[in-house]
Amino acid sequence: MADPTTGPTIAPVPGPRAELAALAAWQRPLRAQFPIVAAADGEAGPPTGMPGPAYLDSAATAQKPRAVLDAVHAYLTTSNANSGRGSYPWANATTALVAATRDRVKRFLGDPDPERSTVHFTSGTSEGLRTVARDWLPDLLADGDEIVVPYGDHQANLVPWWEARDLLARQGVRITVHELPCQAGSGDYDPVALGRIVGPRTRFVAATHVHHVYGADMNVHRIREVVGPDVVICLDAAQSVGHQPVSLAALDVDFLVFSGHKALALPGTGAVWARGRRGPAFRPGGWPGTPNTAGIASLAAALDWLADADVGRIARWTTALTAVLTDGLSRLPAYEVLGCTTSLAADSPVQRRGSIVTFRHHGIGSQDLGFVLFSDGFMVRSDDHCQAGRSVREGSVRVSLHVYNTLEEVEKLLESLAKLQ
Repeated sequence: MADPTTGPTIAPVPGPRAELAALAAWQRPLRAQFPIVAAADGEAGPPTGMPGPAYLDSAATAQKPRAVLDAVHAYLTTSNANSGRGSYPWANATTALVAATRDRVKRFLGDPDPERSTVHFTSGTSEGLRTVARDWLPDLLADGDEIVVPYGDHQANLVPWWEARDLLARQGVRITVHELPCQAGSGDYDPVALGRIVGPRTRFVAATHVHHVYGADMNVHRIREVVGPDVVICLDAAQSVGHQPVSLAALDVDFLVFSGHKALALPGTGAVWARGRRGPAFRPGGWPGTPNTAGIASLAAALDWLADADVGRIARWTTALTAVLTDGLSRLPAYEVLGCTTSLAADSPVQRRGSIVTFRHHGIGSQDLGFVLFSDGFMVRSDDHCQAGRSVREGSVRVSLHVYNTLEEVEKLLESLAKLQ
């Protein structure tokens, strides 16, 4: 049974190093498919002795495999045209590409009802969430209704809901915005406290699938269990799509929004998936304009690449790397790892972080620590990570991993951090 303070207990799995050894022959050729990583491997090694600089910032944007770059080049050099605005072959091919990629998104997400659902392409998660807040949510709500949103997740999953509240207020419609409660020890959502908030006027809940700072799966299925079958749930999946298997059937949410650039596709690409079962139909407002067709081509290729590589194995690889990192950090007293501390040990009996580890040094500021790590050959993020409710003074260093990262990189990172004890 899950421990409500620390997250779900998991079945015993191989130790992280054994897991990495078992997957090494699968991972090596995949790493070689990323041209920017292969080019870095050819550079003169920094002081750590690694082949080249280590990119540890995939939660901000992921690198692109050759198949994605080739797909974009092929599209731009063979059929580049606008979508839905012409009847000549190139335009028809582009229109078909956009339609096929919508279907590809549904299949990749395990859509249980693809005939009813819709996919709308956006520039990324931030725009997608604002589209739901601006163009759909106001039609769902009436005076006196209530919504529940996260105050400690990415600002992109908080500010749009406040904007919707203010828009409705100017129209004379007053709604109440509640904070989605979290557990103090783990950072996970608190279903018990949520149950005390939900009432007959609760219409909407916004949540995050994987936290962009704590790296934890936020167990969204618990939200549905608490709010019941009629409340609409909108999910920010920016840190899960492309990093781990995502099943819409299991999540039982009504909106799922993600960014292509975090899922191996080009920047400026993202999608809003809408179930179309609860509330008004989702139709983005305004004139749609020209879609990012090259980005959509990259997204289709990225989802194909992820499926072929096996996103389940990718999750196993990054989770094992993360376990090695958190286990090492737990042995360095100078550092504080943010999020659930129970899950730090390599043999932890509770849910492990998927691909993100965020930490602070007790005596060195995050910006300075990031500079030192870069001088040792590590590219990490060091700031407040756009976390809502946080200030720059509470900055931290975030390491985020993907399939192209290696055990050697993690071990060298730990060596560099240990030197700063």
